[in-house]
Amino acid sequence: MKKTRFTEAQIVEILKEHDATGKTAEICRKHGIHPNTLRNWNAKYGGLEVSDVVRMKQLEEENSRLKRIVANQAMDIDALKHLTTKKW
Repeated sequence: MKKTRFTEAQIVEILKEHDATGKTAEICRKHGIHPNTLRNWNAKYGGLEVSDVVRMKQLEEENSRLKRIVANQAMDIDALKHLTTKKW
């Protein structure tokens, strides 16, 4: 995954600046980003505060950790079922 040049806090500040001025071309030129990038950021981070973004990042990390745990348990259960169905 490509590492972004901007942190989530910087992205939120850029979006707030865009909301205040409304000039997409000027904001993109100032920060060196493409208008499509600004549109994608607005779809993902639009209307959020910095604290909301930090909380969202924590929840995403916790969610991925829990998914890994469930996947490991499902593999264990499948292996145990496979072992118990064999005739000794």
